[in-house]
Amino acid sequence: MKKPELLVTPADVNQILPLMEAGADAFVIGEQRYGLRLAGEFSREQVEKTIRIAHENGKKVYVAMNALFHNDKVPELAGYLQFLQKAGADAVIFGDPAVLMAAREAAPDLKLHWSTEKLGTNWYTCNYWGRKGAKRAVLAPEINLDAILEMKEEAEIEIEVQVHGMINMFQSKRSLLGHYFEYQGKTMEVENRKQEKNMFLHDKERENKYPIFEDENGTHIMSPNDMCVIDELQDMIEAGVDSFKIDGILQDPAYVIEVTKLYRQAIDTCFADPDAYEDIKTELLEKIEEIQPEHRPLDTGFFFKETVY
Repeated sequence: MKKPELLVTPADVNQILPLMEAGADAFVIGEQRYGLRLAGEFSREQVEKTIRIAHENGKKVYVAMNALFHNDKVPELAGYLQFLQKAGADAVIFGDPAVLMAAREAAPDLKLHWSTEKLGTNWYTCNYWGRKGAKRAVLAPEINLDAILEMKEEAEIEIEVQVHGMINMFQSKRSLLGHYFEYQGKTMEVENRKQEKNMFLHDKERENKYPIFEDENGTHIMSPNDMCVIDELQDMIEAGVDSFKIDGILQDPAYVIEVTKLYRQAIDTCFADPDAYEDIKTELLEKIEEIQPEHRPLDTGFFFKETVY
């Protein structure tokens, strides 16, 4: 049994060292031109700096190239992949086969992690992409714990599971908010998540607030709750799940650091002594509840239920 990686999504380069001190093993970064729903925007210079800092401290950096690519962006992929290979990225996260094909020619030494966010729902598909060259599959957050354990047992490649944060519920390549405000005769400058603190879809009947934002990849609607399974890690650790991801999108940086510390404690304790983890896991959950934003209730996502559409 090996200890799972603790994977975190930083908002900027200044977060890297504090997150490492908090216990992060690896980071997902990138720029929205190539990656979906990133916690922050990283220029090429910032990507290089992040990789340098991480490697100096024995940590890893994965760069997201999992956007929905149209024909106009395909010619750019080879150049960006070559840059990432030269910069020393530990892996590229992809969903579109165009990235896989470009990587084979332009950056054959780059490791690839397959992630479409929604399609990683069975181990056959994970193994299909593994045989195409992927070293890891990122599972859909809408599958339950039993399915995760079965997929890890049957998968021929590494498995990554989200354990904390928002879940994406909807994406459109269209700028729905911008078009609506334009239709209303209003002007609204939609930039990369600069409006995230005050843009919600409000379901008054259920008292749910769904964060909504727009970026270069279109319109994104997120879950009204944050998933949190800090007290349900043991089965996945014992099954050998390779990576636990904390998604920090639209979260305060200080909150992400504190959550990372608590998951670090949970993973280390459970790995060393499951009985000791059993004793402290409720306390760890309570500590997260204490710092949780009032408008973001915690739940366990789909870990213990089937997805209902």
